[in-house]
Amino acid sequence: MKLDDATFRLLRRLAPVLDDVLNAGEVEHADQAVDLSSLAQLCSQLFDAYHDHHPSEIAQARLDALESQ
Repeated sequence: MKLDDATFRLLRRLAPVLDDVLNAGEVEHADQAVDLSSLAQLCSQLFDAYHDHHPSEIAQARLDALESQ
């Protein structure tokens, strides 16, 4: 699934906050929490869009994840 330019730019802008949180092992600032919320919403939207076009692949990926646990 190709991302449109606006979504790609937003994802690129938000991705570093996840890296910061992972490196620190904590959410240190309110702006990080807000950005994480925005990132989560964007990821959810991307998942929904992908799922709409590839439901069987998502189902298989979920099965594979369950089997690997």
